[in-house]
Amino acid sequence: MNAYEGKNVVITGGSSGLGLAAAELLVARGARVLITGRDAEKLAAAGRKLGDRATTARSDSASMADVAELAQVVRAEFGAVDAVFVNAGVTAFAPFESMPEARYDELFAVNTKGPYFTVQKLAPLLREGAGVVLTTSVANVKGLDMISAYAATKAALRSMTRSLARELLPRRVRVNAVSPGPIATGILDATLPPEVAERTKADMVAQNPMQRFGEPAEVAATVAYLAFEATFTTGAEIPVDGGAAQL
Repeated sequence: MNAYEGKNVVITGGSSGLGLAAAELLVARGARVLITGRDAEKLAAAGRKLGDRATTARSDSASMADVAELAQVVRAEFGAVDAVFVNAGVTAFAPFESMPEARYDELFAVNTKGPYFTVQKLAPLLREGAGVVLTTSVANVKGLDMISAYAATKAALRSMTRSLARELLPRRVRVNAVSPGPIATGILDATLPPEVAERTKADMVAQNPMQRFGEPAEVAATVAYLAFEATFTTGAEIPVDGGAAQL
């Protein structure tokens, strides 16, 4: 199936999780994909997994120098771009009372400032009709424990989705967001002690209307839809959350 043959896609945070799942789907459908990541080893492994249609570029969303350099790499590799999945982000679990200032600043640098300037720097390369997709989160509309700063970064991205959609309309570029709920990416196991991670996962399943975690491929399918098929949709956010934000 080569529905996206001839299409060029940039995915930030594409070496694992949702970004890698989106890259796998798009490559399988014929697109050429450039993925970024901060960890050179993980990025190289992802590139090998994706094969000849993929290119990798080590880039840190929190570094404005890296963001500017990424635009130059993309221009050299693709010339023009048909879709951008702005997915790079970090998570932090901490009670409001004990959130360190440095961690707060990192969250906003990676999750909010990085995406904003990534779109700014890549916008000149976007073809007419291109689609930009930002990764928000169900946390941007839910009051959840332990992730107040993270939730705020994702709420900022939701607002940014609308604003950038309006500003890029004259260029016929669409900007939308995918809002994941609990997705089985392994992030909880990577960021929490084992017993806390298991308890958190059990609680999230119990509280979710569909009583399960979503799969990265389910988010990837929505990303592809917003990037290419949703030609009369802009400024929107589509939840992929098992009904968590709706029911």
